[in-house]
Amino acid sequence: MDTDKATEETTAAWVVNPVGPLKGDVVVRGSKNAVTKHLVASMLADRPSTVSNCPDIGDVDITISMLEAVGCEVERDDTAVTVNPRTLNSSRVPIRFSGMNRIPILMVGPLLHRVGEAFVPLVGGDDIGSRPIDYHVDALTKMGAEINLTEEGLEAKAIRLRGAHIELPYPSVGATESVLLTAVLAEGRTVLDGGATEPEVIELALFLQRMGARIELRPNRRYIIDGVDELSGASHHLAGDRIEAFSYLVAGLITGGEVRVQGCKQDRLVTAISTLSGMGAKFEITDSSVSAWADSLSPTAVETDTHPGFMTDWQSPMVALFTQCDGLSVMYETVYENRFTYVPALNKMGAEIETYSTPLGTIEQQQRFVGSSTPCSVIVRGQAPLRGTDVVVPDIRGGFAYVLAAAAAEGTTTITGTHHLDRGYNRPIENFEALGLDIKRIEVPAPPPED
Repeated sequence: MDTDKATEETTAAWVVNPVGPLKGDVVVRGSKNAVTKHLVASMLADRPSTVSNCPDIGDVDITISMLEAVGCEVERDDTAVTVNPRTLNSSRVPIRFSGMNRIPILMVGPLLHRVGEAFVPLVGGDDIGSRPIDYHVDALTKMGAEINLTEEGLEAKAIRLRGAHIELPYPSVGATESVLLTAVLAEGRTVLDGGATEPEVIELALFLQRMGARIELRPNRRYIIDGVDELSGASHHLAGDRIEAFSYLVAGLITGGEVRVQGCKQDRLVTAISTLSGMGAKFEITDSSVSAWADSLSPTAVETDTHPGFMTDWQSPMVALFTQCDGLSVMYETVYENRFTYVPALNKMGAEIETYSTPLGTIEQQQRFVGSSTPCSVIVRGQAPLRGTDVVVPDIRGGFAYVLAAAAAEGTTTITGTHHLDRGYNRPIENFEALGLDIKRIEVPAPPPED
């Protein structure tokens, strides 16, 4: 027996064989960007809360484990998660969760309210550029928390949190959620200026309001939160994931097919539908579904932006689609500094994409990342003959772009690093199989460790 082979480590991979146009229905569940925040909000109540229509993704598993680590009781079935916060008995999120996702920083406010102190490990998530916690720390400090940053994480203490006037220099989704989760039980009024208004943030605010919070959204990104003495448990059915919905619509378009997405309503896809329509896509829209197809697609210029602009998480599927359009397209990323790490692999597959560290296209915004050497713009030459090859997933959204490109390519593509996709998408293999794609999970030899 060859002992070297017997002990060889393996890693999960997906193998994709293109089959032509993808057609059929995909039902999306609740948003990845909403479900974990709702579970954290459940820590604030005096009785259990239930969140339903939850996606079957790794980030939910991680968040549940963190809640259980601080003492919460969690029950889960196929689509619903119930959190009982009454058993919460610890202020520390264990260090083993360091780098897994960005949820721990959102737990600081709830832990301070419940226990009076908190420790959370260093944040993680996809490597898509700098996502500092400065905004979170500044807001928590203004509300009365004593913060100490260590090599392992963030320590916080507070006898009583109080409302404050907080101005965000940029409408950060995470920082806005952090303020909401902290201000609802703080003493007095909190005024948040420059807050994010993404649908997932509003959904969280509505869930907190359902729990008894006093939250008002004013014009010009202003939130007014009057703290209350206690919150009750609540139930909520999550709205559909707009990132998944857009990505599967693109799966149909990039292969010349037609995909109907159910479970995500039109109002969450307004900008995406408008952009694709301008490129020549046709739509059938009902109260419960959106389907898209096209005879041909024209090139365009797109810039990502905060809501209601073109979502940064739609960027990589759109760039994959650009490779099959009729001319030169431009994408300018304004939200994250390092979101084009997936481009080299697409070029390896035959795409013709050039990256630039300066803004390109019909750009209305000033460049956020002045002096950065990382690409913020790409030019994509359409009608590129893609070919299958071996690629490694750099992040959740870039990984989905690889699957889209593989579905439109000639030959087999083997994708490793697929744990990113399982962390962010609800049962993606099953959904692609339902559309007719030849895709399967396999085990391949793990790459050697880096020196």
